[in-house]
Amino acid sequence: REFAGKIIVGLDANDGLVAIDGWATKTDKRASELVKSFEQDGVSAIVYTDIARDGMLQGVNVSATVSLAQQSAIPIIASGGITNMDDISALLKQAHHGISGAITGRAIYEGTLDFSKAQQFCDAS
Repeated sequence: REFAGKIIVGLDANDGLVAIDGWATKTDKRASELVKSFEQDGVSAIVYTDIARDGMLQGVNVSATVSLAQQSAIPIIASGGITNMDDISALLKQAHHGISGAITGRAIYEGTLDFSKAQQFCDAS
């Protein structure tokens, strides 16, 4: 295991089921099952994307992210749907469950989230 602890895995899911092929195919594999298998492989973190919300500016799926984090010893990075400071705040309140970060793009580009303010808010917490 030369690279144990140095690999972050991206996990794309919809309704808890893993999606593949650029999100075109929903499998019958539960995200929570894969997370447990990754624990033994030395994965350092998981980027969990709720594909139903990614790029939609509809708010992050906090409950699904927390649920996945509670089922794993691997830190979870939330992705998909982050819209504004409310989402950052909601995730930060759940960090103790194993949520270690967030990925956002469209919210910054479209001005619904000020990155500088979000970073300052997280740093102060």
